[in-house]
Amino acid sequence: MHLKHSLRQLSARHWALGLLLMAIVLPASAQQQITIKDIEVHYSAFNSTFLTPQVATQYQLTRNGYSAILNVSVLDTAALGKPATEAKLSGQAKNLIGNIRELEFREVKEGDAIYYLAEFPISNEENLTFDIDVNAGMKGAGKLKFSQKFYVEP
Repeated sequence: MHLKHSLRQLSARHWALGLLLMAIVLPASAQQQITIKDIEVHYSAFNSTFLTPQVATQYQLTRNGYSAILNVSVLDTAALGKPATEAKLSGQAKNLIGNIRELEFREVKEGDAIYYLAEFPISNEENLTFDIDVNAGMKGAGKLKFSQKFYVEP
């Protein structure tokens, strides 16, 4: 009963943010993260069809079976409560035959949350290796590297 009451109190904007965050976290079996100095970098890559049409429209994201989204958030582990912190991100995704896709990150702020989104095209059963530079200044800077296989949804 308390949960229903709390959900009713959310504004439409916060509800959309919640949907976006659920879409980001649910496709991944577990959210992935790394620690660099005093920052914790959380990341998740998923097919854009996991987003609802409403969330894709609100955040101006392409929603189709041949595109995916990389979501990165950076938390300050040295501050009380590990708040979100701003960072500069740049990087690329490379497939097994060496084709490179430069990633352009867009910062999204909603309340205290800050996250960085990059859209990129995918092919069926494509394995991409991500090489991302994360720079939160004196709090920490370093590389985020991971690989993931993607499937298109025609």
